[in-house]
Amino acid sequence: MPTAASLAPAPAQAQSGLAASVPSAAAAPSRYPFSAIVDQEAMKTALLVAAVDPSVGGVMVFGDRGTGKSTAVRALAGLLPSMTVVEGCRYNRDPADPAPCVAGCPGCRGGAAASVSAPVPVVDMPLGVTEDRVLGALDLERALTRGEKAFEPGLLARAHRGFLYVDEVNLLEDHLVDLLLDVAASGENVVEREGLSVRHPARFVLVGSGNPEEGELRPQLLDRFGLAVDVGTPRDVKTRVAVVKRRDAFDRDPAAFAAAWAAAEAETRASVVAARDRLAAVAVPDDALEQAAALCLALGTDGLRGELTLMRSARALAALEGAPAVAAGHLRRMAPLALGHRLRRDPLDEAGSGARVARAVEEVFAP
Repeated sequence: MPTAASLAPAPAQAQSGLAASVPSAAAAPSRYPFSAIVDQEAMKTALLVAAVDPSVGGVMVFGDRGTGKSTAVRALAGLLPSMTVVEGCRYNRDPADPAPCVAGCPGCRGGAAASVSAPVPVVDMPLGVTEDRVLGALDLERALTRGEKAFEPGLLARAHRGFLYVDEVNLLEDHLVDLLLDVAASGENVVEREGLSVRHPARFVLVGSGNPEEGELRPQLLDRFGLAVDVGTPRDVKTRVAVVKRRDAFDRDPAAFAAAWAAAEAETRASVVAARDRLAAVAVPDDALEQAAALCLALGTDGLRGELTLMRSARALAALEGAPAVAAGHLRRMAPLALGHRLRRDPLDEAGSGARVARAVEEVFAP
């Protein structure tokens, strides 16, 4: 059995886990610590940036099987600060919102609603999920036992004000992709079926992961992700050994492993909370906006979503690092994540999107 000392974070290197391993039943309630993930800095940065500023628009993680994609996304839940909701509301309504979430909601009915603290939801959407489970449907139990026509909220209601995670999103059925596109664009879920007519807010950060070898992601859905990251299998022995050792330690004794990383997790969580508090005060100089626009022009991205995402993600990164304003360094680091998946395919340029972004960055930010 590993000791706490043997599981302590190494000062010079981040730690990581293997997504492929499955903890024992006794370990199931434990979540692998986000701070314990080895390497994969781009993926961790993208997820933290989305946690600081949800308006960035979500994260798509492409990569090989067993590179920690699902582990990182699920571990993010442990870093999110709690939120305030109306007590008894099944739609995570913000008490500051004067309008009820849906007509007849037990928590929102009547006078002043009591507020409680609740964890930010991180909801898994399985590949085989039905449309009714996603959108919500008639509550059959109440219909059969009481003769009442009532709405049973779905995954979109649970994910409101939180994160919706779709593993292997590139394999998701087309009609579910269309549903996600509609709701992501409107921020609202509308259900018209079985005599029910329900409309409720559904604003969430969409996080997806997938292996590109198993199928491409529809361009319409890919464009809805603010940031996209490619992760690969470690190519050096030292990193691979660190990954295996730490995942094995977690599987053997999740509680001891989590305790060993509790301080690092608390520090990361505090940095996210502080970044959220200072985000509004981070300045975005005109020079930074001009550099973002010049970069998008050089890459030929369509529309203005690229500039907006690059600006928002760079501002969130600056907030994470305690910087008072967005600088060229923040734009350079976020450009591959915000713009790489927005490039048109150029048959005359055999370089990948990463190389094309890197080349444009060097041209725009040349001294």
